[in-house]
Amino acid sequence: MKDLESQIEKTDGASSPSASLNLENSKWKDFKDSFKRANINNDSNAISVNDPFSKSLKERHLKMISLAGCIGTGLFIGSGKALKAGGPAGVLIGWAIVGSSILCTMHALGELCVNFPCSGSFIVYSTRFICPSWSFAMSWNYALQWLVILPLELTAASMIIGYWNNKINAAAWVAILWTFIVVINVFGVKGYGEAEFWFSLIKIITIIGFMILAIVLICGGAPKGGYIGGKHWHNPGAFSHGFKGVCSVFVTAAFSYAGTELSGMAAAESENPTKVLPKAIKKVFWRIVFFYVLPLTLIGFLVPYNSEKLIGSNSYDASASPFVIAITNGGIKVLPSIMNAVILIAVTSVANASVFACSRTLLSLGNQGFAPKILCYIDRTGRPLAAVGCTSLAGLLCFLSASSAQEKVFTWMLAISGLSAIFGWGSICLSHIRLRLAMKAQNQSLDDLLYKSQVGFWGSMYGLIVMILILVAQFWIALFPIGSSPSAETFFESYLSGVVVLVCYVGHKIWTRSWRICIPLKEIDLSSAKKKVDLDVIKQSVAEEAAYVKSRPWYYRVYYFWC
Repeated sequence: MKDLESQIEKTDGASSPSASLNLENSKWKDFKDSFKRANINNDSNAISVNDPFSKSLKERHLKMISLAGCIGTGLFIGSGKALKAGGPAGVLIGWAIVGSSILCTMHALGELCVNFPCSGSFIVYSTRFICPSWSFAMSWNYALQWLVILPLELTAASMIIGYWNNKINAAAWVAILWTFIVVINVFGVKGYGEAEFWFSLIKIITIIGFMILAIVLICGGAPKGGYIGGKHWHNPGAFSHGFKGVCSVFVTAAFSYAGTELSGMAAAESENPTKVLPKAIKKVFWRIVFFYVLPLTLIGFLVPYNSEKLIGSNSYDASASPFVIAITNGGIKVLPSIMNAVILIAVTSVANASVFACSRTLLSLGNQGFAPKILCYIDRTGRPLAAVGCTSLAGLLCFLSASSAQEKVFTWMLAISGLSAIFGWGSICLSHIRLRLAMKAQNQSLDDLLYKSQVGFWGSMYGLIVMILILVAQFWIALFPIGSSPSAETFFESYLSGVVVLVCYVGHKIWTRSWRICIPLKEIDLSSAKKKVDLDVIKQSVAEEAAYVKSRPWYYRVYYFWC
């Protein structure tokens, strides 16, 4: 009885005002303490494995990020510029070639991330497998890409809102959107992952719905326009501006694919990267086929490349979207606004991803000594607060949308990020190639790898060669642009990021006085920062899973291979 009375007293005490006040104070103290610096091992090798990230990303988050994360203006709006320059066949060829190379790149990235997990950006692999100077150039190139994409996307969003109401000052919209993006990222990787899950889901549903509608429109099921079929492939034709037009499509395609590699960066903050990352990489194939190649193939049937709506629109005007044009030409009244709303969500999604990508890259720069150490600040909940704050401050450039010089400023900002993704993907392929060569030079077996790229060494070679050819083609286009005479301004607008890479690379070589082009294969570190596991246990687990898959019906085996 006494025990019961004492329990009641404890219960009453817990519900008393003083106890509630203590609970509130405790919560407030926990909230304040969460911003304090996390305890991190100062060993640079240890931080790559025992990083302080919160590991809040679940498998569903990573799957959605790999499927539809960063699908934005490049696909929905930029594809209109590509269609005008290359024609429907040029668009199909450009997106297919770039997509196939990115698929190889993602398999290479998967092998690197699973076997050599790192905190921050995957660009750190350039330091380990290529050379510090190239890593310095790639890291700043990649960071600048996402630094400028945040204000670019916020400004694009304000222009898209102008589709419905262009009387309100654009600065009001960018202020609201900037605050929204910052709040999401204050919640850390969990906020980013949850937002991207729902953003991606909306984009997936929309693209699938559009493809169904597009087939109906092509077959003549629209209120106006009648049967379309393949007439636009004959008149005005399949190609615009010939071979040069096709070459010009590659960069736009690469820009639209930018962010595909974020699933590799996000894996470092997932619950079980060894398990979920290979599955997420398999989803990239479906992302490329169903959310890029197929919709753009259908767009080629619906919108002629000489459409005045394409020619008369700027690159961030939602009315320039071939998706909106296709629906408008069909005489459907409500859907253009719905499609425009989805484009707004897609742009917001890319802006959200840019904060995640840039902050992790800045963190990696700090860890490698390429940037101030303050950027290494990570709080107790796993948020790189200093890097997020720096990225958010750069996002304030979006208020230039209220300036009369906004178009000129953002043209140059876009030039900085134009080729950045191509350089980054090429570096991933080169890092993977040198990993395989180093393992061979040091007599290490590929069986020691926890995850192996399905396309292997030659897949990375293909990816690297395609990236180099794209850079060469863009150099040609920059020197001799389509429809205008050569000029220095046009060249740097198209190739400024290449200049940034060259300056950073040579500058780092001069600063460090290290003239070695690459780390010798036998000196590449293949042991430290490698994931510490019991290989025998892993091999047994893989063998058991393979036996289980083999015992299932053929359709399950097909599904397992592709998904």
